[in-house]
Amino acid sequence: MNAGVEDAGGLRFDRAEWAAAFADLGSFIPFVVAYVTVLKMDPVGILLAFGVALVGCGLLYRTPVPVQPMKAIGALAVAQAGVLGGGITAATVAAASLVTGLFWLLLGASGAAARLARLIPKEVVCGIVAGLGLSFMLQGGRMMAGDWLAAAVAFAIAVSLRRSRRFPAMLVLLGAGFAYGVLRAPAMWEAASFGFAPRLPSLAVGDLRWHDFVTGTLLLALPQLPLTMGNAVIATSEENNRLFPDRPTSVRQLALSTGAINLAGGLAGGIPMCHGAGGMAAYTAFGARSGGAPIIFGITLTVLALCFSDSIGFLLQAVPAAVLGTILLLAGGRLVMGNLPRGAGWRTLLTVVLTALAALWNVGFGFVVGMALHWALRRV
Repeated sequence: MNAGVEDAGGLRFDRAEWAAAFADLGSFIPFVVAYVTVLKMDPVGILLAFGVALVGCGLLYRTPVPVQPMKAIGALAVAQAGVLGGGITAATVAAASLVTGLFWLLLGASGAAARLARLIPKEVVCGIVAGLGLSFMLQGGRMMAGDWLAAAVAFAIAVSLRRSRRFPAMLVLLGAGFAYGVLRAPAMWEAASFGFAPRLPSLAVGDLRWHDFVTGTLLLALPQLPLTMGNAVIATSEENNRLFPDRPTSVRQLALSTGAINLAGGLAGGIPMCHGAGGMAAYTAFGARSGGAPIIFGITLTVLALCFSDSIGFLLQAVPAAVLGTILLLAGGRLVMGNLPRGAGWRTLLTVVLTALAALWNVGFGFVVGMALHWALRRV
C-alpha cells in the first residue's frame, strides 16, 4: 500500500482513505449547525452518536457506506421549531429518532423492506438517485454563490488534484478552506476556546413525554420514510453493489443498520441518521475504497465530542460554505453520471430522466412518477 495500512478484512487506512473521510462534510455540517443553533441541541451527543455509528458501519460493511443526517426530518424540525404550540424541541427530535429506529428494525427483521424493494424497478431507483445528485449539485451551487472566488479556487483544486495520490484533493481542499476561514474572520478565531474539555452528552430522553412521540412521529418520522426507503436503503444498496461487487450488501442489512443507529443515537442524544447514495458518491469521488474512510471520520467525531466539547461550535464553522458547496457539487455530478443508463432503450432513459426531475422536487413524488412511467411505457 502507498503510505497506508490494510487489514485482513479489506479495511484501508491509506492517504486516500484519510482524505476521503471528510468528503461528506457538505451534507453533514449544515444540518448539525442547524440543530445546534435553532433547536439548542447538545453538539456532544450529536457528534458522539454519529461517530459511533460511522465506526460501526465501517466495520460492518467494509465499504464507504456513509451515515448522514436525515434530510427531511432535519428540514422539518428546523422549520417548525417554535411553532405549533410547544413547537419542535430536542425531546421531539429524540422521540422521532427512537420511533424511526424501531420502525426500520421491524422492516428489516420482518423482511418487509426487501419485499418492498423488489417491487421497485431498477430504472426508478436510478432516477431517484440521479435526482438526488441533481439536488446536491443545485445545493452546492447555492453554497458556492456566496463566495464565487473561493468556490472557483476550490473547484480548480478539486479538478487538478482529482487523480493525485501525493496530494489528495480533499485534504488540500479542507486545509486551504480552514486557512481561508481563519483569515476571513480573525476576530471569531481569536475569541475561540480550544483545549481539552471532556464531558458526556446531556440527554433528552429523560424528558420525553407522550406528546413528543406523537409530534415526532407525525411531523418528523413519517414524512422521512419515502426518502429513507428510496435513498438510504434501496439506492445505497444498489450503489454499493455496483461499486463494490466483491463486498455486496442488501436492503435488509441496510434497513437493520438504519434502525440500530437511530435507536442507539436517540438514546445518546443524537439526531435521526441514515445512509445515503450521495454520501457514498462523495467518499468514492475523493478516493475511498473501503470502510476505512467512515471509520476515520467516526473516530474523529468521537474524540472531538468526548474530549474537546468547547471547540465543537467553532470547528463546525471552520470550512467556508463555498468550499463545502464545491464538494457537494462534485459528489452530485458523480452520482448523476453513475446512474444514467448507458446503451439502454428510450423507455428506460425516459423513465430515469423524468423520475430524476420529479425527485429533484420531492422524492416521494419522483417515486410515483417513476412507477407510473414504468407501467405506462410497458404498454407502448
